Amino acid sequence: MNLDKIFQNNKKWIKEKLDVDKNYFENLGAGQNPEFLFIGCSDSRVTAEELMGLGPGDVFVHRNIANMVISIDLNVMSVVNYAVDHLKVKHVVVCGHYECGGVKAAMQSADLGILNPWLRNIRDVYRIHKKELNAITNEEKKYDRLVELNVEEQCVNLIKTAAVQKAARERGLKVHGWIFDIHTGELVDLKIDFDTILESIREIYHLD
Repeated sequence: MNLDKIFQNNKKWIKEKLDVDKNYFENLGAGQNPEFLFIGCSDSRVTAEELMGLGPGDVFVHRNIANMVISIDLNVMSVVNYAVDHLKVKHVVVCGHYECGGVKAAMQSADLGILNPWLRNIRDVYRIHKKELNAITNEEKKYDRLVELNVEEQCVNLIKTAAVQKAARERGLKVHGWIFDIHTGELVDLKIDFDTILESIREIYHLD
């Protein structure tokens, strides 16, 4: 793509916004008050605001390979704490997607260099759920199920954090696990049960 086209598109986008609302950018510059923190995959086919039907200012977004929430990743932890403690979001969403390259790579026995320590976290999800996954004989269905289980485990990782536990207790913050079906465009709600998860990990991870 010719980069000049990007700047032409930008000018067209500005005009379209101002045609609808002459104060659009003035309002945009006044600050943000998003209700959602969206933790998604870096995959170029998965765009948070577009698939949710929302726009600028509505969603605080963090994306990485395979939508991971890793406690020693200062990037995602900083995003979570800023969104929960300062922006006071009402919902935290972990959104995975079928055909996820990171999840597929983690299913393979291969040395992927610098990706190894990142993918190990997904392989740990496989290890935790090995019995269920190994009972699935269809490779594509196994792949899809690992995508779902990975989202669920990242939601558990969120619920382990002090910021999320405190916000849930004090103001009803909700944690959601979603899947974007790349074949249909549908969002699938995995119906994460915060209270049940917290109760199951309370002995070790409850941070009151």
